[in-house]
Amino acid sequence: MAEFKYLIFFMTLIIGVPLGYLCCLHSKNCEKLVFFLVIFFTCDMVDINFVSMETYRGTTRGFEFGMVDISLYILLSLVLKRRHQLPIDWFPMGSSLYLLYFLFSLASIINADVGIYSAFEILKMCRMYVYFWTIANYLRNEQQLQWLMTTIGAIIIYIFLSVMKQKYLLGMFQCKGPFPHQNSLVMYVSVFGAMAHAYLLNVASSRSWFWFTIFGMASICILATLSRAGLALFILNSLLVFFISVCSKQSNAKVRKRHLILLIILPLAGTLVLIKASDTIMERFLSAPEESKIVRIRLAKAALYMANDKVLGVGLNNFAHKINPPYSYSSHIPMVDENDPDEKHGLVETVYLMIAAETGWLNLIIFISLLLFFYAKNIKNYCRLKGSQSRFICIALIAALTCIYLQSTLEWVLKQTNNFYQLMLVFALIATMDRMIQTGELNGQAKRKRC
Repeated sequence: MAEFKYLIFFMTLIIGVPLGYLCCLHSKNCEKLVFFLVIFFTCDMVDINFVSMETYRGTTRGFEFGMVDISLYILLSLVLKRRHQLPIDWFPMGSSLYLLYFLFSLASIINADVGIYSAFEILKMCRMYVYFWTIANYLRNEQQLQWLMTTIGAIIIYIFLSVMKQKYLLGMFQCKGPFPHQNSLVMYVSVFGAMAHAYLLNVASSRSWFWFTIFGMASICILATLSRAGLALFILNSLLVFFISVCSKQSNAKVRKRHLILLIILPLAGTLVLIKASDTIMERFLSAPEESKIVRIRLAKAALYMANDKVLGVGLNNFAHKINPPYSYSSHIPMVDENDPDEKHGLVETVYLMIAAETGWLNLIIFISLLLFFYAKNIKNYCRLKGSQSRFICIALIAALTCIYLQSTLEWVLKQTNNFYQLMLVFALIATMDRMIQTGELNGQAKRKRC
């Protein structure tokens, strides 16, 4: 049976990619479908895991390939085919920082006791860059940005239906939708929820009832996870989108009217939903174990020991291996059952300490520089797009990136494949917006628009 799934994968790769490419050349609808799938499969991963090690507790447990990669190769083929009409940016904005991050991660393998664990993560990092590069070179005009918004709306509906099924048909306490964990859902939906919210508040031609419903669905999905940090960060996310939109001083009367209506409706709707879910939310907050906080602190100390022990860290994707005996990094963490030979310690909760522990402090600085570089570029895009309706993307990404970076201080979700892909999509969008501003593609905005 295992051999059969490999056969299906390679048949899809060998036949599906060329066939999809040819269909896209002759049909714009096929191209739209492939673009949809490239985004959709970051939400619901349909993949195959070569050399699978599912019992390992690391951030990557095999050589992963999936439908998102197969769909992406079709888009990549289109980008290469159109290179004479649409010149390719062979080294998109931010590539140098990502390459540095990749090289230091690669160098950390010299300290890895289990090299194949590091190889799992290296392959994932390569796939992420191909995703970033392809999207950054594929998106060229505002029509494609509209395709993106349609895709985002469809994905939120899909996640919402998945969450409702889990909550009301399966009786799940903390819903996670199609994601591996509820925290992954929180980060993912927060980004697309911010896009829907900003689109509603800033684009006069958008269907207000539809995008208000989509934003409401995203909010309910976050609420259904019962993630304490997730709830707080999504409120911050929504407030940032709303206040930046209001402060942008839209000249369109229809948009200003929406701001006023939503200022009244959102607090009322939010209050009603919170009252409906108050019992469950209170149970979640009151039943949170004190032990969870203690374990977080102990794992953070272990991560500091690892980061301080070696300049290049203990090895990419080797934290889950070296947090356990015979290594001494976790000597301060007691086992629940010392007689259980299969008991393992968990992963440090913050992605920043995870990177420092596995690949060194210098690589953490490079990683943070990468995050701040795109954050600053997005703010610059926001300033330069005054008067353009596409400014809503910058507004959404200011809020989304703020919450991603804050959530990453509490969780290592950003290392999850779904969320890593989405971050690369966000970075590609920022790079695309920058290029489109310079070429005057966005509502005729020229390079002279500056802060």
